[in-house]
Amino acid sequence: MKRYYIIYEGRVQGVGFRGRIMSLARKYDLTGYVKNLRNGKVVCEVQGEKTDEFLKESLEEYYYIRISNYSLKNIDIIEDETQFKLRF
Repeated sequence: MKRYYIIYEGRVQGVGFRGRIMSLARKYDLTGYVKNLRNGKVVCEVQGEKTDEFLKESLEEYYYIRISNYSLKNIDIIEDETQFKLRF
């Protein structure tokens, strides 16, 4: 199991990107959260067995979503986390 801290840059706000991330997290049975940042970027923490598959699919172009850059950091697992959430 892995947990990633990911920051996405590009056309990621106002285009349904957080909803896409929520959908992918459910598809791969992952936990964590996704949140818009004030600087126009989106931050996501994702945890589970299929984090690599999630990451690959999250970087693909999807309708109006365009990722121009991202940063990825491996972070500590949160043992008691049970769901994926949208944070504000």
